[in-house]
Amino acid sequence: MSASTPPPRLFDRALLARRLDRAILAPERDVGADFLLRRAAEELGERLNLVTRGFAVAADIGTPGPHAALALAGRAGLVLRLAPTRASLGEGDFLRLVGDAARLPVAAGGLDLAVSLLALHHVDDLPGALIQIRAALCPDGLLLAALMGGDTLTELRQSLTIAESEITGGAAPRVAPFADVRALGGLLQRAGFALPVVDSDRVVARYADLPRLTRDLRAFGATNALVARSRAPVRREIFARAQAVYAERFADPDGRLRATFETLWLSGWAPHASQPKPLKPGSAAMRLEDALKLARGRDGEN
Repeated sequence: MSASTPPPRLFDRALLARRLDRAILAPERDVGADFLLRRAAEELGERLNLVTRGFAVAADIGTPGPHAALALAGRAGLVLRLAPTRASLGEGDFLRLVGDAARLPVAAGGLDLAVSLLALHHVDDLPGALIQIRAALCPDGLLLAALMGGDTLTELRQSLTIAESEITGGAAPRVAPFADVRALGGLLQRAGFALPVVDSDRVVARYADLPRLTRDLRAFGATNALVARSRAPVRREIFARAQAVYAERFADPDGRLRATFETLWLSGWAPHASQPKPLKPGSAAMRLEDALKLARGRDGEN
């Protein structure tokens, strides 16, 4: 793909925005459906507690709720919240803008800290978004981001695929593809981040039935928004068969259905001279062979 060729459209971002607004503005909204965001915000706070430096300007990029921006309270002099929709802006003592996580309205080097919770997995061009974030960070600026990983909703994906294949002979994409740990580590390096780290946090939620799971996904604004999705509603017999497959393969002894959610955490720093550097090849004070001999000698003494 040439530099001038736009990335393929994977997600219907207008549909994502409408569903998020509908979920937030629903008169009988299930307030417990944001449990993944609340968990990620708590983890974000714990990770920031490990950083000893302060931040003058921080940005929350695309989080579908005020959770990340609120977690930044007291940790930065100025907090910018870039939200996907007006309804998702929330309230708080921070600068609020409606915008796209793939198009940052921030000057190069304008941020000390960039965070994002459960948003970047819906960006068509994730490498490009990471490059933009890297450019927006000042030297020694920090990125902390959480996005959904490849094992997310694996039970639902398998059950729908089996059911639809049995009934129609084929299967439309029903659950979005998510990145894995190794791919994200490579993307951070390609984007120019120093000291990149990717780790995984898995949680298994349990549901009484498949409709309860889909209601939670709808309340979170996270139902299928793939451009390649089927526009026809899931046929009743497919949904019923998917429920049966789910119960056969992924139910606990008490009959409740397991649903895996994998959150991948990314961290990386904009390069700075003060950061640790790997040793140059050949600069070690002792050869590996000599170090192994020394270790064997010590083992023999014990």
